[in-house]
Amino acid sequence: MIENDSLLRHTVFFKFKESTKADQIKKIEEAFSALPSKIEQIKGYEWGLNNSPEGLNKGFTHAFFLTFKSEEDRAIYLPHPDHKAFVALLTPILEDVFVVDYWTKQ
Repeated sequence: MIENDSLLRHTVFFKFKESTKADQIKKIEEAFSALPSKIEQIKGYEWGLNNSPEGLNKGFTHAFFLTFKSEEDRAIYLPHPDHKAFVALLTPILEDVFVVDYWTKQ
């Protein structure tokens, strides 16, 4: 763990199956957005849709950024029952996911 003012960012990117319907994606967006109110270790949350004109997103459309104050907080989040329930909702319609975690630098 970094012992300064850095924050731990947990970034998650989703690529949905081609057969996924818009209402299913909306449910995922809402369910992910509900997690900060259910898991106190999440200190910051934001998300958005890819709008890069470069065409390099490889089919990934959704980006989510969560902020934690410590690796211990992230360790509580990952197996948390509400996070696990979200993953169970997501998995059937997910084509691919990638995650990058990092400590912020100034």
